[in-house]
Amino acid sequence: MRGVFVTGTDTGVGKTVVSALLVSALRRSAKVGYWKPVQTGIEEDDDTAEVRRLAACDPAEIADVGVRLPRPLSPHLSARLAGQTIEMADLLRTAKGLPDDRYWIVEGAGGLLVPLNESAMMADLIRALSLPVVIAARSGLGTINHTSLTVSELARRSIDVAGVVMVGEPNAENRLAIERYGGARVLAEVPVLSNLSASAVAAIAADAAPALASLL
Repeated sequence: MRGVFVTGTDTGVGKTVVSALLVSALRRSAKVGYWKPVQTGIEEDDDTAEVRRLAACDPAEIADVGVRLPRPLSPHLSARLAGQTIEMADLLRTAKGLPDDRYWIVEGAGGLLVPLNESAMMADLIRALSLPVVIAARSGLGTINHTSLTVSELARRSIDVAGVVMVGEPNAENRLAIERYGGARVLAEVPVLSNLSASAVAAIAADAAPALASLL
């Protein structure tokens, strides 16, 4: 599988917007696709539909397959309450069935150490997929610590870090600190958008495309 895995330093940090940005930017140079293996709270928050909207995706760019759970909780708990178990083998089988002529933007649920079941975490899925990681990180206070911890855990698990995308008001000092102390390259910044639309994402993607093309 070719592509990157988008994880976050926290829940709600902006992984879906970052995923849409990557799709919008990278389709300038390659055939791309988006896949969310596990989605909780699907009745309230459909990230696949949101990426489809924000990146103005055509049907071939979206793989709407995988685990879809109703309650907006950690995957392991949402699955348990739905009477299900998330099986790593099923997710990997789904991944293997995706078209291999595309560069896949794979979005996680929550952060690295979110449990999928009683024995596996999101980081285990990332490693099993053998994908480098793009970290979605907040730009404000606390991001240096959160991002550095995420980078450290990825390194401990021998998972490559492709870079960081910062979300929020631009903060030059935090960007420099993440690169210096976290040891991760900041690929792009996504400012606060009053109108979160496909055109707004496309405009940011056009500026970020040269830097993001290094992912391919």
